[in-house]
Amino acid sequence: MTGFVASAFLLALLTGCAGTDFKRPGTADLALGKSTMADVTRVMGSPRQTGEILKNEQKVQMAQYAYAVSGGTGHRPGVIPARSMTFSTFQDVLVGEEFIGSFAEDATDFDDSKVSAIQKGKTTRDQVTALLGKPSGQALYPLIKLKTGNAAIYHYVQVSGTVFSLKQYQKLLIVTFDENNIVNDVEYVSNGTL
Repeated sequence: MTGFVASAFLLALLTGCAGTDFKRPGTADLALGKSTMADVTRVMGSPRQTGEILKNEQKVQMAQYAYAVSGGTGHRPGVIPARSMTFSTFQDVLVGEEFIGSFAEDATDFDDSKVSAIQKGKTTRDQVTALLGKPSGQALYPLIKLKTGNAAIYHYVQVSGTVFSLKQYQKLLIVTFDENNIVNDVEYVSNGTL
């Protein structure tokens, strides 16, 4: 899931003003576990890129939307503003949606110094949201291992520099909750240069 999102994000950046601008759909527009890929294209239009990944031994279809512009205002000075949205379906049912933004107005940056406060078996979904804010994505099985659970995704990617000396930085947090909205698993990774 993550590699597909990050590579599409970089592709949009490398092509300068790329893709068609879009807004993240509201929660009433598309629903995990209910909406189909036809619903996604009805709301979002045709995707910029499609693909397939294997997660938990299941084939998941992905549709990605991306937009970057060289003249906008980035989240931090020198950051190339971009946004990306990936939708994942399994057996034509939406099982994941993930938005990444580095524009000043919709950046998905989060305070990763608070990740250590999240405890497996203790922390609730409401506590995670109070700690880190609204997640930038969500996922169901087979994007996560837990068949009866769901996950909140916090993902930020930024690119700065020029075409000949790009610097990329990303951080990703996936918090999986059980059916009672208690943290079941926490995965965090960061890499690159700020």
